Amino acid sequence: MPLSTVRHQLLRRAAFGVRSLASVSSSSPPPNPYTVGPYQIFDRNAKRMQRDRAATREGGERSRTVDYVREEVAVRMMERFMDIKREFNTVVDLGSGPGHFSRLLWPEKAKKAIMLDSSKATLHRDPDEEFDVEVERIHGDEENLLQYLPKDSQEAIVSCLSLQWINDLPGILVQINQSLKPDGLFLGAMFGGETLFELRTALQLAEVEREGGISPHVSPMTDTRDVSNLLGRAGFTLLTVDTDEVQVAYPSMWELVQDLQDMGESNAVIGRRTHVGRDTLAAASAIYKELHGNEDGSIPATFQVIYMIGWKKADSQPKPLERGSGKVNLKEVL
Repeated sequence: MPLSTVRHQLLRRAAFGVRSLASVSSSSPPPNPYTVGPYQIFDRNAKRMQRDRAATREGGERSRTVDYVREEVAVRMMERFMDIKREFNTVVDLGSGPGHFSRLLWPEKAKKAIMLDSSKATLHRDPDEEFDVEVERIHGDEENLLQYLPKDSQEAIVSCLSLQWINDLPGILVQINQSLKPDGLFLGAMFGGETLFELRTALQLAEVEREGGISPHVSPMTDTRDVSNLLGRAGFTLLTVDTDEVQVAYPSMWELVQDLQDMGESNAVIGRRTHVGRDTLAAASAIYKELHGNEDGSIPATFQVIYMIGWKKADSQPKPLERGSGKVNLKEVL
C-alpha cells in the first residue's frame, strides 16, 4: 500500500469520543532490592497485563480505535526504511504489538516479518490476511531477545514504540547488535522525554494544590543525547538519531487518559500510586485546559518520538581516514 494512501487513511481517523475514567492497578510485588541485575524501573508484568486487557476489550475494537499514534509513527519509520536502498529477506519487528510497522511492508522490500511481543493478546490481535508479507509471531519477553534469536542471524531489526518500557535499555541494544549479521540494520522509534509534558505538569500542580506533594504518573523517558550515546556503546556505527512530534487534540484530559489506557500505555512504574482522588483529577483537568488548552476548547497532547538508525560493524562499511592523512590545508579552504 503506498505511503500516501496510508497517511491519508490515518488523517481521516477520529481520536474523539466520550469515555469514563478508569484506573489501572497491578498486584505485582515490588522487586527484591537485593537482586543482582539492571535496576528495575518498570513493572513488566503489569505492563503485559495492561496490554493484554487493552487488546481484548470489546474484541479488540477499543484497541484499534486508538492505534492512531502508533500507526502515524510506523508510517514515519517506513519513510526512513524506504530511504535505505536495500532489500531484506526477513525483518524482525521487536515489540511489534499487532504489527503496525510489519503491516506496511511489501514483498519488494522484505519477504517476511518476524513479530516478537510480550503481550500474547496484542501480538495475535490482527489476522495474517492484513499483511502483504509472510508473518511469523513469537510470544516472548523483548528484554530476553537472545533467547529467541541466535547471534549474528538477522538482516534487520526494527522496533516501533516499545523500547520506552524496557528496564535495561543499554542491555537490549547490545542484544539487538549481537542478533544482527555484520552490516545488519537496526531502525527504532521510542517516546522521548517531552512526551505528555502537558499531562505531567497538570497532574503535578494538581497534586501539590490538593494533596501537598507529587507522585509519578507519567513514565520516565530518555532523550536524544542518551540514545546516541547508548547506540555507540552497544557497538553500532553510522548512527542517525533525530526527533519528531505527534500532537493530538482531545476534548479534555479525561478522553486522553482513557485513550492511553486503551492503548495499553498506562503508567507501569514500580511503586506508582494505583488510585488518584477524583478531586485531584478534576483539578488537573482544569489546570490542563487553563495552561495548554486550544482556542477551540480542546486540549493538545504531545508525543515526542526519537528515531534511531544504527548498523552493526562490518569490514565493508566506509571508514574515516586516518588522522593526518588529509591532502588539503583547512586554512586554504577557509
